[in-house]
Amino acid sequence: MMTDKISLRKLNFADMPAAAAIHRASFNERLPTLVGLHTPEEDAGFWSAVVYRDCQIWGAEEGGRLVGVIAFLEDWIDQLYVLPEAQGRGIGSRLLDVAKSAYPVLSLWTFQRNELARRFYLKHGFFAVDESDGAGNEEKEPDVLYKWEARLHRL
Repeated sequence: MMTDKISLRKLNFADMPAAAAIHRASFNERLPTLVGLHTPEEDAGFWSAVVYRDCQIWGAEEGGRLVGVIAFLEDWIDQLYVLPEAQGRGIGSRLLDVAKSAYPVLSLWTFQRNELARRFYLKHGFFAVDESDGAGNEEKEPDVLYKWEARLHRL
């Protein structure tokens, strides 16, 4: 798990197209049946108009290139994506730690069939609190709600 060359920083508006591209690359890798759900322009518009407005957004850079992103607000992780070729190196863990250090309780939805994400969140102390059949999300994918509480992880 090498993250020595990774730097974290708060992202700005100009970073939103790159953040959207990371979202799409990771999403397409994990859920290939949903490729094409949105165009790159729609993704960039969503990150610029909605995510940037509502969330704190942090990125992980390697060699000046954005390789991971997390967007969160209050007790909610809205987005967490790492480029497929950069996964498995602790980048997502470091980004998640940014949100954990800001809020004592965090929740998020992830798709039930995204086994790697589910294992990642369980490894990081999240626990499942609800499931849905996907009727309420845009992708119509069954999902699971996870929660993390700092008070459960104090020594």
